[in-house]
Amino acid sequence: MAETGRIRVAKDKAELVKALTSGDGGTGPFKTFADVVVFAAALGAKHNKRVTLGEISKREPSPIRLEHFTSMGHDWLIKLLGITETQHLDILSLTEEEYEVQRNHIFEEYANGGLEILQAELRGAVDYSERILLLLSSQRFNTEQQTEEFDLSKFLS
Repeated sequence: MAETGRIRVAKDKAELVKALTSGDGGTGPFKTFADVVVFAAALGAKHNKRVTLGEISKREPSPIRLEHFTSMGHDWLIKLLGITETQHLDILSLTEEEYEVQRNHIFEEYANGGLEILQAELRGAVDYSERILLLLSSQRFNTEQQTEEFDLSKFLS
């Protein structure tokens, strides 16, 4: 289970998370580890991909304090994924530690799933920013294409 107050990253994804940040002289498209994890969790949720973490990265990135997510306004995604996954509003309780642990665990698994998707999409890429932009553009194009299509099934009883 997740450590209370921190979001963990799987050890096998740690290098990818570091490569996606612009800190410490990096050229990645994200400013912080927390930004990478939030993007990955949203991507994992979009593709309904939840993957257990396995071994945890203990350094670079070490478990990220929840305050980083809260200060940037990303804590809503942790809560939203918790509600969506459990279908219970109790998961939002601020007084029950078990709910915070459960929310974090769900978020970590979606982030790990999203990082797996990113690993596959970014394999062989020189410029991660460009590849992620292409990924987002293709997702947007696919969504627009689906909504423009005329659906005859709504006329069937």
